[in-house]
Amino acid sequence: MKNMQIIDGTIASPKGFYATGLHAGLKKEKKDLGVIYSEVPANAAAVYTTNQVKAAPIFVTKEAMKDTTIQAVVVNSGIANACTGKLGLENAKEMQAITGAHLNIPQESVAVASTGVIGKQLPMEIIEAGISNIDLEKPEPYAFHEAILTTDTATKEIVITEEINGQQVTMAGVAKGSGMIHPNMATMLAFITTDAQISEELLQEILADKTETTFNQITVDGDTSTNDMVLVLANGLAENPVIEKNSKAFEQFVAMFQLVSETLAKKIAKDGEGATKLIEAQVVGALNGSEARLVAKKVVGSSLVKTAMFGEDPNWGRIICAVGYAGSHTDPEKIDMWIGDQQLLKNSQPQEFDETIMKQTLEKEKINITVDLNIGEQSGQAWGCDLTYKYVEVNALYHT
Repeated sequence: MKNMQIIDGTIASPKGFYATGLHAGLKKEKKDLGVIYSEVPANAAAVYTTNQVKAAPIFVTKEAMKDTTIQAVVVNSGIANACTGKLGLENAKEMQAITGAHLNIPQESVAVASTGVIGKQLPMEIIEAGISNIDLEKPEPYAFHEAILTTDTATKEIVITEEINGQQVTMAGVAKGSGMIHPNMATMLAFITTDAQISEELLQEILADKTETTFNQITVDGDTSTNDMVLVLANGLAENPVIEKNSKAFEQFVAMFQLVSETLAKKIAKDGEGATKLIEAQVVGALNGSEARLVAKKVVGSSLVKTAMFGEDPNWGRIICAVGYAGSHTDPEKIDMWIGDQQLLKNSQPQEFDETIMKQTLEKEKINITVDLNIGEQSGQAWGCDLTYKYVEVNALYHT
């Protein structure tokens, strides 16, 4: 097999990875504790929330990443362990220590992540009992995908494989996120595993680059969470020659990483709380890529655009309004705009369109909005969802 292929699988599909999840008791019934484990220490890379209020596990994981490889990740859902002070930090460290002891690996090689309600302390007796029940002899990897969810309606995963330098390399990604999604790098957690041999430095560089164009380009409600994290583990067990920068192998690996990141990002946006539609904005003709991404994100993030899409109303005035306040270079007389294949604006002037076709376009689960600024050569994308009555209901009833 030469070309990149999407395959059925889990976060434990790459060689040497195990994962499982269970119900510890942080939530009433659903799974709420999960672990990923690698047979050997893995090179690791991570990006974290830009919210200045950071949850305790973020600090613990950052510390673990400083001078060591990572061999396991422990995640709980239901309680975010954010705004929990000194005790919260001690609890996150204890969670790390208990996991290390249970798996017989150094505490420093365990990354920690939490998601859920802010301001509650973790009940450590429940966490400890839960971790002691983690059994990697009989792993249930899909249970990990379920254990990280909060208000999500579905698990989010992708597994791909490709031959790199004569060896089969596999990469898997799993994520959660539904509300509080406006990452600068929402609550969003994503974990990516691969058996590729690649240096920590190169992995970090690729992750930082791809986060900018994928995870950071989704928005559900404009709120940046305290707990966001994307963590990547590469354990090298595919035994491919180490991937070097600017090689064919590097290009292949980056393409795999792009597909995994973008797929997870879109799945998060599509599963926004109460959402019925995925909105994709493509901005072309911008002066540079970052301005194109900025405009695209303002379009999918506009509450007025989101409600128009929910109401299946081709209200281009709301879209051009978002373009105008995005803060990028724009010539207000030159903007072209499409919803689906139907052009609504040419040189900022309204165009006639077929209302029947437009109605069919807006009834779909995915709506494409394209904006051409006509002032440059660069493009960018962003993903969001519609804003529904259900969003208000979900967030009015979700409480501490």
